[in-house]
Formats: sequence, C-alpha cells, structure tokens
Amino acid sequence: MRAMILAAGLGTRMRPLTLTTPKPLLPVAGKPLIEYHIERLVAAGVTEIVINHAWLGEQLEAFVGDGRRWGAKVHWSPESELLETGGGIFRALPCLSDMGEPFLLVNGDVFTNYPFASLLSHSFGSDDLAHLVMTENPAHNPAGDFQLRQGRIVEQGDEKTTFSGISLLSPQLFKGCQLGKFPLAPLLRGAMQSHRVTGEFFSGYWRDIGTPERLQDVSEDINKGRVDGI
Repeated sequence: MRAMILAAGLGTRMRPLTLTTPKPLLPVAGKPLIEYHIERLVAAGVTEIVINHAWLGEQLEAFVGDGRRWGAKVHWSPESELLETGGGIFRALPCLSDMGEPFLLVNGDVFTNYPFASLLSHSFGSDDLAHLVMTENPAHNPAGDFQLRQGRIVEQGDEKTTFSGISLLSPQLFKGCQLGKFPLAPLLRGAMQSHRVTGEFFSGYWRDIGTPERLQDVSEDINKGRVDGI
C-alpha cells in the first residue's frame, strides 16, 4: 500500500510561524512534524509515500529529499496553485495506485499515535470507497463531523465524532473528476449517502495542530511522556 501526506496548506492560522517555514516543518518537541508521519508510516510497512506541497514547498523537498534516510521512496506532487484536498489527491493518483488498490491518506497537520499498520490489514468491501478514522471531538470542533453507526459512516446523527484526517481511499472515489481545484468532503458525503464509507473509532492520542498554542501543547505532551509509542 502507498500513502499520501497532505502538505500543501498555507498554514494561515499558524502565522507568524509559517511566514518563513511551511507548517509540516514546524518542530514538535524538536522534530519536524512531517518526520513523525514518515517514520510511523515506514514502521507500519508503507515505504512509498507521495507528498504534495505549495507554500514554501522547496523547503519541504530540501528536508525530506527522496526519503531514503527513513527507508522510504518519496514522490513529490508540487502545486503551482492550491488545488484543495480533492484536487491535490486527484493530481497525485497516478503515483498512488496502479491497479485500483486503495491508498492511505493522512493530513500533514495532525499529530497522532494511531497505528497505521492496522489500516494495511483493513479489507475493503467490493463497493466501498473510503474508510475513515474517527476520534473524539476536540474543543475547536465540539459538534463533530460525521456519525459512526455499526461500522458505517453517515453524515447526519446525534452522536457525531471528528474525522481525524486519516483514511483509506479507493481511487474509484474520484471517478469522473477532472484536474483542477476541488474539495474532498463532497465526494465523501456522496459516498456516505450511498452507504459506501466504513469507519472506526480511535481513542488514542490525536491533535489537530492548527494554532501555535496547539503546537506548544503537543510538544509539551511529548516532552512529559504523555504520548505512547512516539
């Protein structure tokens, strides 16, 4: 299985830190955020990784290179204009799937000890288009995103949880799409309406690093030994 790390955001909420440094290179307990993702993907057995970038992307390429120092093979998908999540993934599809097999997707601005290896053994149903990892609702998203109901993700419900930004996606989710800028969420919602999205709940450590304060909190948690498996 191959994986994609989404790293093309502007990091607007992280300013002024991201005025000169792309968000995935911001240090978390002294190590660039993206390095944690690469290390954990490789440890899980994923060695082919696609990374997209836009804002200050040359810094990302200079740091990560071809990925060989982590035992990975990194492919780059630079975006001259921001393509949003869906457009960025669609542009990178030729590097993510040869024979229609699903691929792992992780947002570059989350921090987690989720065991990626468990996704490698996940069995897609013949009609399934996506498998989402859900987690507890953080203070900045108290209403949640979707509801996990008997192993399936539905858009509406009274007990919504938060999409972690970690998923398995089938290339078929993007059938009919065209190159250009478009979001991922409408594709997922369409697949949910046809009952083609499965999910699981993760109760371990997960944080959306969207502000300097959250970045500092995660660094403190790591330094004080509050995060297992890192």
